[in-house]
Amino acid sequence: MTASSVWAQDVIKIGELNSYKTQPAFLGPYKKGMELAVEQINAAGGVNGKSLELIVRDDNSNPGDAVRAADELLARDKVDVLTGTFLSHIGLAVTDFAKHKKVFFLASEPLTDKIVWADGNRYTYRLRNSTYMQVAMLIPAAVKMNKKRWAIVYPNYEYGQSAVATFKTLLKQAQPDVEFVAEQAAPLGKIDAGSVVQALADAKPEAMFNVLFATDLSKFVRAGTQRNFFKDLPVVSMLTGEPEYLDALGAETPVGWVVTGYPWYAIDTPEHNTFLKAYQDRYNDYPRLGTIVGYNAILSLAAGIKKAGSTDTEALIQAFKELEVDTPFGRIVYRGIDHQSTMGAYVGTLDVKDGKGIMTNFHYVDGATVQPTDEQVKQWRPASAN
Repeated sequence: MTASSVWAQDVIKIGELNSYKTQPAFLGPYKKGMELAVEQINAAGGVNGKSLELIVRDDNSNPGDAVRAADELLARDKVDVLTGTFLSHIGLAVTDFAKHKKVFFLASEPLTDKIVWADGNRYTYRLRNSTYMQVAMLIPAAVKMNKKRWAIVYPNYEYGQSAVATFKTLLKQAQPDVEFVAEQAAPLGKIDAGSVVQALADAKPEAMFNVLFATDLSKFVRAGTQRNFFKDLPVVSMLTGEPEYLDALGAETPVGWVVTGYPWYAIDTPEHNTFLKAYQDRYNDYPRLGTIVGYNAILSLAAGIKKAGSTDTEALIQAFKELEVDTPFGRIVYRGIDHQSTMGAYVGTLDVKDGKGIMTNFHYVDGATVQPTDEQVKQWRPASAN
């Protein structure tokens, strides 16, 4: 046996693939979060006496490239587990790959409900809260606005479509007389913001649900502000309170929007304070939400591998059922019924301070409190997926 093969036996290889080139605002900080967790775990002795090694690939935001990258990670790099993906359609492609290859996959960031429900499988777990959960967190604020005529704008791919379907369903349940008077589905990364704003304004909505993010969001906010569209228009908005998107908006941040996000500068809990100090000491920068997702993904894999006692796929599948993981957001649990974690998010209101967007009046919503019923999950998720 060679020295290198002995060394390889002392390493747990984590294969990670993501859209680093196309989504750098989120995924640059995400990668740093993963690296910090790996460094901390290895410094503390690793997992089951082995050190963690992170091997990263770019999926080019293309499902075919993602599957090829995943295959390469398994065949050439001999990784023990797969994790990652950002865009929902990429996450679904790798979820399907994991099922066919019978390899454990922790979907870290993609939000689509299908990953744990309609297209769920026994090999795939998901860390980040789902589209359903994100929408459910915002519904109380939407109902409180008590507006009848709603406009909707979203990116026209799996995540946006899924968010809109859930928003309509849950808002109708809570407020049966609501009307959806305008919908604009923008191609991802290619929004014609002026036309979209004009089409929404023409419908004279009383409130709006926004699902746009990244550069599409910035262009939309700028166009809407220039046309005075947001004046006196109540808005609920997914993801907009995340620092990676507020950074780009700066002083143009739309004041008053109710959002999900991550107010890292104002969370005062022991677990978050410890994480924040470690991250700032290591990178001389502040974390974004991507940082938390990357960090929690590695913590989750380490906890699952430790509980399983190995990286054996079947052992990991069982170990992740009801797995508890302590994170900067507090303890999360991976539900056995649908392989979804209970990681939550912060809900609050946007404001501007010193030329930067911030969240105020925020509270943390535990993911366990915004789940559908077990009966509903069983209807949506194939029995074979467990």
